[in-house]
Amino acid sequence: MSDAEGGTNGSVVERIDRVIVERPGLVIVAFLAVTALMVPGLGMISTQADTDQFTEDVEAQQAQEEIDEEFAGTIGGSATAGTLIVQDDNVLSRGALVRILETQHRLEDHGSLRISSTSSHANVVARQLDPTAETPLEQRRAVEAATDRELRAAIADADARGRLEPQLSTDYNPTRGHATGTIIGITYDLPESASTGEVVTVQERTVDVVGTVEGNEPGENAILFGSGIIQSEFNALLTDTAIIVFPLAMLFILGFLLLAYRDPIDMLLGLGTLGLVLLWTFGLMGWLGIPFSNVMVPLFPLLLAVGIDFGIHTINRYREARTAGEDIEPAMRQTTDQLLVAFTIVTITTAIGFAANLTSPLGSLQDFGVVAALGITITLLAFGGFLPAAKVLADRGRGRIPRFPSFGTTPLGREGSLMGRTLEYSVSLARVAPAFVLVGALVGGGGVGAYGTGVDAEFSQEIFFPDEDRVEQYQALPEPFAPAEYTFTTTIRLLEDEFGGRQFDTVTIYVDEPVRDDDSLERLHRATRQPPDSFERADDGTAEARSIVTVIDAQTDRDPEFATLVARNDYTGNGVPDRNVDTVYDELLESSGEAEARRYLAADRGSARIDFTLKSGADDDAVVADARRVADRMPMDAVATGTLIVNAAVIDVILESAIQSLLIAFLLTAVFLMASYRLLEGRAVYGIVNLLPILVTVALLAASMRYFGVALSPINAPILGVSIGLGVDYAVHFMHRFVDEYDPGTDVFDALRVTIQGTGGALTGSMLTTVFGLGALFFAIIPLIQEFGLLLALGVFYAYACSIVFLPSIIVTWERVADRSDRVPSLASA
Repeated sequence: MSDAEGGTNGSVVERIDRVIVERPGLVIVAFLAVTALMVPGLGMISTQADTDQFTEDVEAQQAQEEIDEEFAGTIGGSATAGTLIVQDDNVLSRGALVRILETQHRLEDHGSLRISSTSSHANVVARQLDPTAETPLEQRRAVEAATDRELRAAIADADARGRLEPQLSTDYNPTRGHATGTIIGITYDLPESASTGEVVTVQERTVDVVGTVEGNEPGENAILFGSGIIQSEFNALLTDTAIIVFPLAMLFILGFLLLAYRDPIDMLLGLGTLGLVLLWTFGLMGWLGIPFSNVMVPLFPLLLAVGIDFGIHTINRYREARTAGEDIEPAMRQTTDQLLVAFTIVTITTAIGFAANLTSPLGSLQDFGVVAALGITITLLAFGGFLPAAKVLADRGRGRIPRFPSFGTTPLGREGSLMGRTLEYSVSLARVAPAFVLVGALVGGGGVGAYGTGVDAEFSQEIFFPDEDRVEQYQALPEPFAPAEYTFTTTIRLLEDEFGGRQFDTVTIYVDEPVRDDDSLERLHRATRQPPDSFERADDGTAEARSIVTVIDAQTDRDPEFATLVARNDYTGNGVPDRNVDTVYDELLESSGEAEARRYLAADRGSARIDFTLKSGADDDAVVADARRVADRMPMDAVATGTLIVNAAVIDVILESAIQSLLIAFLLTAVFLMASYRLLEGRAVYGIVNLLPILVTVALLAASMRYFGVALSPINAPILGVSIGLGVDYAVHFMHRFVDEYDPGTDVFDALRVTIQGTGGALTGSMLTTVFGLGALFFAIIPLIQEFGLLLALGVFYAYACSIVFLPSIIVTWERVADRSDRVPSLASA
């Protein structure tokens, strides 16, 4: 049932290919006009390169943000905050305390830095010495004036209140009063919407001011770590990655495209069409106001992969027709008649794989799904309309130029060629042992699929940064390929080595309801009873925790008058007020100062927080489960939060999204393929035949992720769903060509041989170009992009291999069963 004459694919395809062949100039002008409209959109693209894009829709992150807004002591950190790491022989010595407080004084006193506040353990010690000392300058004087005995007592008292350890390095020894590192928190008076450049500027000036204090050596014993510096260096990291990867990818792509096309004009047409696809996609992205984020990084190689495939198929099929003796117009009509249907099926099924990410609760993955689906649709329009029209015009122009140089015109995989002979082995295998191949695919695919279910997921800010060893390897490259010097890798290692044990020392329970009722404090107190195993226990068996209740307890010990008020309003006698709670709050704020109480009680008393101390070495999974359990069992609206909890929640979402998008993509793809082949060819069975190579492709990719230790992340989470689209691409091209060649009365092996030599050759050229060209991402400095390059190359190769190796045997097995049973329709009986 060949449609070489252009009639069997319906009037729509006929009208399209008629316009392409008869009015190619009009087609090109129309595309160029739309391109002119898309160009301004490129300037509208905003960037979103921080990790907040992955956490914005997570409940634990929302709770953390509310804490950052409502309480004096934040746990999430402002986007314009900074951290100054200070090292000394002993940061609790008088000299170090004075140096730290003088540093804070100069920072807060320097107007151009726009610093609203600083905080350190030195503030705590100084206020213990002199509660009236409010500014760093007054506190420095208090430390200088104290006797050695008074200073030791102040440090011991501050330690007893649990105020020192969170800010000191892991070598802190409370008995000796000794630690070699501390952290100074810096808050800038900048809007959250401040540009990266603005934040970088004030943080660079901060470093300069820090260096004016005697004893401080910026970059040595005083290291600033802030969001502006991170973002600036991450942007440089992206640039350095592009400098290394882009030329390498272009070298591979151009080399294999030259091999596939063997004609510079055809190659320019293919590359020009690819450029048009990218320009339209990213221009439309700008017009729609969708930001370019880390999640969008895979979009570029994915569109290139599909575009390269479409381009090679178009040129190769056209050359087959020309080699058979057809003129330019009939050859192109034969090409578009056949390929437009295949391209449309591939586009819709691939778009389904992309759009399945719309089910993800992460907004960034939803944006990826929208843009990717639009991009693949644009790819269909460009390679289904623009490239054929441009090819017709180009060949007409060649025909008018005398003695125009002749380049390669034969299709890939032609009969008698090395590629053609190699590809025919899959047909020979189908002739000898098709059932064996089919059983092997089913059993092997099931086995690797089961293995692949063990793939992990991960999320943290650190996964976006390369390790120091990798950076050092690349810095050995000659200019301009050698990357810049990055401080964040060294600083992150320092934070992990010196403060890593304290990074997740606490988890926070956010109580999102008013705490002004008589029993509010009792309910907060009850949350600390019977602590789970991962929580540190106090001497009385309750959880080691800080809350407004513990602040009240501490003030009760210091202030007899306040203790009388608490006792008067404590019916149960356990030291926790259970009536006139507002009165207790008022007196607490007046007698102890607002700073401490405001760490655990919102200004409007509409929410509260409890910080639970974790056992040293507690397992992260156990901590997350225990924290969520404590929040769930509270008789209040409570949410567990903190960096550890947020990261775990994102991991849960990533796994859920990957599995959900994979299942949805597969089910919708299966339904669409069967419906499409039923409508176009009269047999839904063609769609069923397509599914096995797709399933094996997904199984192999998941197993490879586990084998190579590649965890699911926000960058590669869509890859499993997208792998269905990649598998469909190769399987549909093969199957659609076979259906065209396999008429009743035609030998199945003859039809397979024509398919494998024609379409198989184009598939091989596309696979090689994509695997080597886009696999160049494996050489990226950023680990996540490196991993995505590996997965993309493997996914394309698996899709190709499964289609070439399995489909012939599946088809032959089906036909042999059909010969023996009247209930099984032949693939040639449409």
